[in-house]
Amino acid sequence: MDSLSGLAWVHADVFCDAPLGGNGLCVFRPDRPLDDDTMLRLTQEMRQFESIFLFAEGDRIRARIFTVEEELDFAGHPLLGAAAVLHDAEASPPERASWPFHLNSRSVDLATRRLGARFYEAAMDQGVPRWGREAEGAARAAVLEALGLAEADLVPGLPLAMVSTGLDYLIVPVTPAGLAKAAIRVDDFEARLDGLGAKFAYLLDTENAEGRTWDNLGAVEDVATGSAAGPAGAYLLRHCGAPLSITLRQGRFAGRPSRLSVTIDGESGAVTVGGGVAVLAEGRFY
Repeated sequence: MDSLSGLAWVHADVFCDAPLGGNGLCVFRPDRPLDDDTMLRLTQEMRQFESIFLFAEGDRIRARIFTVEEELDFAGHPLLGAAAVLHDAEASPPERASWPFHLNSRSVDLATRRLGARFYEAAMDQGVPRWGREAEGAARAAVLEALGLAEADLVPGLPLAMVSTGLDYLIVPVTPAGLAKAAIRVDDFEARLDGLGAKFAYLLDTENAEGRTWDNLGAVEDVATGSAAGPAGAYLLRHCGAPLSITLRQGRFAGRPSRLSVTIDGESGAVTVGGGVAVLAEGRFY
């Protein structure tokens, strides 16, 4: 493992209205390369759902994102939080700023706006949604079994559909009662999703625009999932006639209520996801 001496990080809360809400995040800005194992173990040490590591790379910012289990090619709340942390680190933070990030397999642009002392609004253009398979027959039944749900817990007439704006989500439209009772109850959930071309599942109460998701072992519930907010907004527009701009709620069941804004361009179909970010604290390894 790489030496940690002098390594600093910043803690931020994303998709919040005030500090100590929303989804927590650690943002690392190493002055030297770190190996994959070190970044994974640092994320496990911080015990956040994800951490993000930023490195200078030409005119863009190289970003690598880790959960406690693996590296992700894309995620929402780490990028939004990182952009706000970079804005806050400016000697005299301007009212607005933009941030070009380079990920493992794509580049994204983020915009931030200073709202108050160490509090920002951050937004990211996630691009045009990509639609995939719908879960039918035995595949549909396997997903419901894994989540402890029955057909009565689903919204009649709506499909279980794969949608992606960076990460592949199976959107599962549920009733409010279905959202409350769901949990991952099997140890092969990832394999069941993989057969449908999805990486994760996002349960969506279409009546109240509220969602839930977990790691695929069901060990940790995510508080606010920016990579799922884009697909959820696209799903609500296509299948439920939702407006082009919505507020998605998440985190209530994890004790951290969060708000995610989703806006879809009426012409291009591109999805923008954003929310409030509070920059809270910083730390450094001895």
